[in-house]
Amino acid sequence: MSPAHDSVAVPGAEHQQVAHLTDLTTTGTALSGHTDPADWAGLTSAALPLPGAVPGLQIDGYFPDTSSTNTNHGWQHDSQFVLRLPDRWNGGLVVTGSPGVREQYANDRAISDWVLSRGYAFAATDKGNTGVQFYRDGRAIEEWNHRFTQLTLAAKSVVAQHYGRLPRRTIATGISNGGYLVRWQLENRAFLYDGGVDWEGTLWTVAGPHLLTFLPAVLRAYPAYLAGDPAAHAQLVAAGFPAGTEFLWDYHYRYYWDLTQRIYREELDPGFDGALEGGVPFCASGTPLCDADYSYVERRRVAGPAVSRIALTGKVKRPLLTVHGTYDVLLPISQDSDVYAGMTPDRLHRYYRVEQGTHVDGLVDAYPDRLRPLAPCHRAAFVALERWLDGVAPPKSATLPRPADVATCPLS
Repeated sequence: MSPAHDSVAVPGAEHQQVAHLTDLTTTGTALSGHTDPADWAGLTSAALPLPGAVPGLQIDGYFPDTSSTNTNHGWQHDSQFVLRLPDRWNGGLVVTGSPGVREQYANDRAISDWVLSRGYAFAATDKGNTGVQFYRDGRAIEEWNHRFTQLTLAAKSVVAQHYGRLPRRTIATGISNGGYLVRWQLENRAFLYDGGVDWEGTLWTVAGPHLLTFLPAVLRAYPAYLAGDPAAHAQLVAAGFPAGTEFLWDYHYRYYWDLTQRIYREELDPGFDGALEGGVPFCASGTPLCDADYSYVERRRVAGPAVSRIALTGKVKRPLLTVHGTYDVLLPISQDSDVYAGMTPDRLHRYYRVEQGTHVDGLVDAYPDRLRPLAPCHRAAFVALERWLDGVAPPKSATLPRPADVATCPLS
């Protein structure tokens, strides 16, 4: 380890601050101010185990950028990152990007705590823009991929400076939009990584399916479903939201479906609603320029080129493991990872469908008898990837039944 902590420099960073902490996990950083619990609120179940203290070095900072949606540390500057370097290092590096439109600490409970306890160095980016108006940054999703690459290169250099050698193994992982970043990196920047674990990554393809193809149908049907229309229920199921998940629909309608449709449509097809920015919340189908009536098929000539710049091909060049819950009603599995699995080469991809897993593990606490957390299967997939990189092939792709103890995963 480098004896002079202040001599560690993050290549390309405009600003950085370095601290040696007695505990890099959320137990310690929540007290010391080196994380933001609001970033990771709701992403994990209360029962997720907390590891013991992991002492080491934390570097917070940001790369040059012109947008200012991220207010962490009072910086009001985007492209913020966090790097954590445990005193007891196993030689590996884990790189992540935030899920949704959250900031750089969003993976601290779900991923950072666990990989640090296993001895990995950890790096996370806010992806270059945050919040529900991320689309104001211009080609914001394209920037996400650039910032992930930028951080990976910088983190490798920091590891080499601090420990005296480059990481022997670099693994990309992430949740939702962070899982999308893993897929994109292993397709387009695979030389930087040894492999990746994709936790319900967002699918973007020019032809679809994607958010803008299934969410409008859901937004049209849900009010009618509430009114008791059986045809509307069938429409919701046909859109990818399976029977048996109805108990999750109202929450997702109020907090996810409408907002997600409007802000991602604004990013990829801002001209649909003219001068409006991000549409009209919860507009009724039939209202002029309502996102519930958005048709990607009709707008593909306009929106398709924007989607093409962020699209996935499935042509991963490093080992990838995907975990996705069958009760995901934000990124329904039939419209996302089932499709992506069909795009990827079997020799480099394993796909584990997690029965009764939903999009955010925080909902497990509200419905413990009907949901299960995905975190145990993400961790089991991570271990399977480690073994794969050591020459032991992982289990074949499969649907993983609910175990008696949901703190475990049948994969392991």
